[in-house]
Amino acid sequence: MSFIRDYLIVMKEKFDLEKNTVEQIRREWTAVASKAELPSGTTVDKVMVNNLLAEWVMAANVPAGNEQVILYFHGGGFYSGSCDTYRALAASISAASAVRVLVVEYRLAPEHKYPSANDDAISAYRWLIESGISPKNIVIGGDSAGGGLTLMTLLSLRDAGYQLPAAAFMLSPWADLINFDGESYASRAALDPLCSLSGCKLSADYYIETSAIKSPILSPINQNLGGLSSLLIQVGDHEVLLDDSTRLAARAQEAGVDVTLEVWDNMWHVFHVFAAIVPEAQQAINNIGKFVQKHVG
Repeated sequence: MSFIRDYLIVMKEKFDLEKNTVEQIRREWTAVASKAELPSGTTVDKVMVNNLLAEWVMAANVPAGNEQVILYFHGGGFYSGSCDTYRALAASISAASAVRVLVVEYRLAPEHKYPSANDDAISAYRWLIESGISPKNIVIGGDSAGGGLTLMTLLSLRDAGYQLPAAAFMLSPWADLINFDGESYASRAALDPLCSLSGCKLSADYYIETSAIKSPILSPINQNLGGLSSLLIQVGDHEVLLDDSTRLAARAQEAGVDVTLEVWDNMWHVFHVFAAIVPEAQQAINNIGKFVQKHVG
């Protein structure tokens, strides 16, 4: 496992916003992701979701004509990430759940500030509904920034009166873009090989204009969580964002939401992307598959 951590430390340098431009980080991530192999028989179909590029990623075991859908919001600090960088993870989730996955390229910062990504996420959900897919057959999910976007989308849909999806899952979610007051920012700083307090603050600065800082939705962990769909939250116990997950789970449970929290020992931020070589990552993805099938199967 140590060689993976060494690799992640190297990648952390390459993805450091204080040392690299956004363009450099995007290029590097795409280059790394291009080497990932998809499970045998995976199909990938590009589609436009309103004005957004998206991909249907479907594993070989997804039944023909299956109406169930996972709408996936990728991570990347709101300034990076794409269909290219998340194709392999989407394929693994599709295989574990036997459900097709729609990965959407929401608009990125700093070119597109808040509420661009939030609006795009809601638009993608509405597109599925308008395409004839029942909310009962939809699970939404995401990792890191995409995990926070998943939570914000649920809150926005609820407040706007939409029927919510059957369930939602969040992997290492970034659930508060405003306060940065989780104790794990300090206690896990030396353990986390990928994320840092300074990196999260800089990512937030890229996405959020000063005038928008008081928008409550940007701190979804501190909002009324009542009435949300069933949630699965997975996080590594070496993450600076650990407290975002544990506090979110506790507050959602207090609000009457059905919540499953999984804290994975010795795991790092979005460890799921190493499913091919890390047994814990594959088991976590298998658990996502079981969760999806429980709610839409």
